[in-house]
Amino acid sequence: MHDGILYMMLSREDDRLVALYIGKAEIYGKKNRNLSANISDLDKGNGKFGRWGYNYAYHLGDLSAVTCPGHPPEKASRKYRAWRNKLFNVDGDVVELKTEVLFWATLWGPESHSILSDYGSTKLANEEYLLIGIASDLFPEKLLNSEGRNR
Repeated sequence: MHDGILYMMLSREDDRLVALYIGKAEIYGKKNRNLSANISDLDKGNGKFGRWGYNYAYHLGDLSAVTCPGHPPEKASRKYRAWRNKLFNVDGDVVELKTEVLFWATLWGPESHSILSDYGSTKLANEEYLLIGIASDLFPEKLLNSEGRNR
């Protein structure tokens, strides 16, 4: 019935929303249509919400690895250091958000319509890349996505 979840991390600048990150969590995992680990515990809330879980290899876990003390150095990646630098002011042990951060998510499926009305309905992966491309034009200095950006 659904392809997965489309989500955005946003900030607000004056009266407009600014896309910081766009992503997806598909219903099925890599192993031949099994339920994806990224959404398998949504009803239980055990630390994985799409790709926003607290473990390593999830956005919050990896962001914590570069922002909070006590994480193994090998878990600190360049990608999430860039996130930290854009999202937080860090002064020693004091870490503060630079701006309010918002989160938006929606189920995506065959009835979902593309941001570009001429496209009609689109697959989740296609819509994610389309949104990343548009956001990279509109917010080139703010967007945290590294893949799918316009060059």
